[in-house]
Amino acid sequence: MEGMDSEKDGSGIDRNAPIGVFDSGIGGMTVVREIIRQNPDERIVYFGDVARLPYGSKTKDTIVRFARQITRFLRTKQVKAIVVACNTASAYALDILKEESDIPMIGVIGAGARAAIQATRNGKIGVIGTDATIGSNIYTDVMIQLRPDIQVTGKACPLFVPLVEEGLWHDSVTDEIASRYLNELKGKYIDTLVLGCTHYPLLRSTLRRLMGDEVTLVNPAYETAIELKALLAQLGLARDPQEPVEGEKYSFYVSDLAEKFRNFAVSILPGEVKEIQKINIEEY
Repeated sequence: MEGMDSEKDGSGIDRNAPIGVFDSGIGGMTVVREIIRQNPDERIVYFGDVARLPYGSKTKDTIVRFARQITRFLRTKQVKAIVVACNTASAYALDILKEESDIPMIGVIGAGARAAIQATRNGKIGVIGTDATIGSNIYTDVMIQLRPDIQVTGKACPLFVPLVEEGLWHDSVTDEIASRYLNELKGKYIDTLVLGCTHYPLLRSTLRRLMGDEVTLVNPAYETAIELKALLAQLGLARDPQEPVEGEKYSFYVSDLAEKFRNFAVSILPGEVKEIQKINIEEY
């Protein structure tokens, strides 16, 4: 970009600054994993709001307040972009955060919705998520805007988040609950299922077994990482791979339960998680 500072785009954003990512808990680490795979040169600052999860049972006003606090915290780390790696926060807070922000912000819903539209063959799509995500109808609204003739069936699966947070990814209790949740969707003859919560990819093998190979599972975490890569390139914000990294490449912060978070994080990103720092998010 001739005539510009080599490290900044036209808006003055440092392209070598980290990407901020946040979620209500451990689930957003599935998004971080995909971002690292698709954008290996990028630095990341992650915040998991484990003290206040689950978001899915909270009101819109509360979720927006939480999201604003976390955004303010991430801005103190001079992030160049923010990924709202939480479907509930994407549904209720992303548009507000975008209006208030001078850096790029993306959520997980748009990417997942677009991928589902491309994947479906019979036009019947299922979405599983928290009570708040399903209640917002955000996935349905976005997908019908893209393709008005499709049928979207949403199913709230509120127990999945605590089961994942407790590490019961492969457990008979999880199997039983998942079977009850998914029976309704099976009766709708869907051929595509959107995993509308960042925790749910950790249950992928269970969901695949219960739904069958004929149903395509859409992981918005993967799709979001792809869109982030394209967005950074489009805006001239992709990190210079020749630039040395000072300190840890990946930084992790939580609002509580740092040790428990670390145990989960290490299982998702082996070798990448060093220190977990606890902060008082209410101060932001």
